[in-house]
Amino acid sequence: MSQSSAVPRPAIEHLGDFRVGWRMVRITGIAVVVGCVSALVAWLLLNLIGLVTNLVFYQRWDTALVAPGATDHNPLLVLAAPICGGLVVGLMARYGSEKIRGHGMPEAIEAILIGGSKVKPRVAILKPISAAITIGTGGPFGAEGPIIMTGGAFGSIGAQFLKLTADERKTLLVAGAAGGMAATFNAPLASVLLAVELLLFEWRPRSFVPVAVSVCAATIVRGYVIGTAPVFPVPHALGDIDIAVYGGAIVIGLLGGGLAVIATQLVYLAEDGFKRLPIHWMWWPAIGGAIIGIGGLIEPRALGVGYDVIQSLLDGSASMSLILGILIVKTLIWSLSLGSGTSGGVLAPVFMIGGSLGALVGHVLPGVSPGFWALVALAAVVGGVMRSPFTGVIFSLELTHEWGALLPLLLAATLAHGLSALVLKRSVLTEKIARRGYHLTREYDVDPLEVLFVHEALKLDLVSFESGTPAGEAASTFVAEQRQVRNEQHRQRLYPVVDAQDRLVGVVTRRDMLNVALSGDGKDAPVDELAITDPAVCFPDETLRTVAYRMADLGVSRMPVVDRDDPRRLVGLITLVDLLAGRLRDLREERALERVLHVREFFPTAPWRTRVRSERIPGEDE
Repeated sequence: MSQSSAVPRPAIEHLGDFRVGWRMVRITGIAVVVGCVSALVAWLLLNLIGLVTNLVFYQRWDTALVAPGATDHNPLLVLAAPICGGLVVGLMARYGSEKIRGHGMPEAIEAILIGGSKVKPRVAILKPISAAITIGTGGPFGAEGPIIMTGGAFGSIGAQFLKLTADERKTLLVAGAAGGMAATFNAPLASVLLAVELLLFEWRPRSFVPVAVSVCAATIVRGYVIGTAPVFPVPHALGDIDIAVYGGAIVIGLLGGGLAVIATQLVYLAEDGFKRLPIHWMWWPAIGGAIIGIGGLIEPRALGVGYDVIQSLLDGSASMSLILGILIVKTLIWSLSLGSGTSGGVLAPVFMIGGSLGALVGHVLPGVSPGFWALVALAAVVGGVMRSPFTGVIFSLELTHEWGALLPLLLAATLAHGLSALVLKRSVLTEKIARRGYHLTREYDVDPLEVLFVHEALKLDLVSFESGTPAGEAASTFVAEQRQVRNEQHRQRLYPVVDAQDRLVGVVTRRDMLNVALSGDGKDAPVDELAITDPAVCFPDETLRTVAYRMADLGVSRMPVVDRDDPRRLVGLITLVDLLAGRLRDLREERALERVLHVREFFPTAPWRTRVRSERIPGEDE
């Protein structure tokens, strides 16, 4: 037996900031096509929503987006239309695909995390149709969720025709989803942020570059088919922003976070209530439609996508009755009907609810410009509901081009996000996934195994056997009376076989050695015959994460560590337990409380204090 030593200094020239290959260029080229297609899909869906709305509420053939409540209608129509729409969607979900239920985001996330980014073709057809029926018959939802799911479905379907990895399919799915979002709102940067914060679950060039290029392509196509103007232009110049405005942003942020918590809880309280009904879920959207219809009778402008209402809130022209009606009625009918499992998006309703909150509270906050506080609250509620503060801020700015409001928006959205994260474990997007038995974390940080190297965690003192040693002699130590040797061997479990110069010949396992020790078979053969002569190895300058992946890929839990320049020179041994050193370091940094600096270090004892102490009269203090 011998002991190995000496770890060479790591040579990290082979490591880079990112892991990216030339396949990214190919995926980016495909993503351009996906982005163009997703823009056309978004345009078709918006037109389909307009067509259904015009047919149902105005009995005319027109594809222009129009609010169901723009004019007075027969109360029976307002009540019956969403019920019929919900019934049709329920039938489509039961006999077509259950994946069309919901607002699209959780379904896209589930397809990415659990389904290998594979979306069935029928979803790409049924999802936009069901969304158009739901929204066109008065559903208080947005088109962005279905567009995300539909654009992602087309990206996934295209990827499934090609020989790609699951990660590459994910990239193209997200490229389609983000492209559809960008084409809907003319918000390319916010769409990329949405992809990063909610769909990609990584920040890597291999996925970011194709998605960003897809979004750019979709936005360019959008300019030709829809236009390039901001979706909600603000006609008023932004006034002065002073310290009082930032105080108001804090108030809006906290109120927006509270409203986000309430709305999220209402959605899933409604879902729990529907699950208790003694009827098949196919009928739930029709019941949700009845709730929508009742809300439409109270506040007709709460029906539909509501882009016109958002515009009036942001330009400051909304009346108090409309503000209160949207804040109360829209919140209730959106959250309760969404819990029924109907098809519709989240963003547009959240825009309306947040805007109405800001318009209401803005009456008692410092004046800046008409609609300013509605804009700030819009970003705050988006940050709280979706737990995506950057997306909320950039969306608000790209929708209005009110770039001077950046700092108040960031402050409000951050506070709302923080409050929501403190109060609720999951967002409106991830709660549904959790209820299906899956867990999703949205905390992104550097993997501690990527920071530590093998040479920092390997075992230098290890048991090895010299080449040519009889197997029986080597195995005898497994049953020897020297407990210290036996325990050391039992802990190690993998034993290098080395030549006279400590150069690696192979490895033997504890099981093989115990078989020889207990049975006596082959005890006269050299230990080399038991050895695996081409073992999996790693190098001192590799990261622990690289080794963990290699172990998982090869199905081993221990590896000899060899010199990169001389692969037969044994350096040490690394095991799964050693890999936990990186995790342990991360836990210590998270939990260990320590005071690094002390005030007295900055104020050394002054000479006069020394004199006072030296001149003190003994017993004076007694």
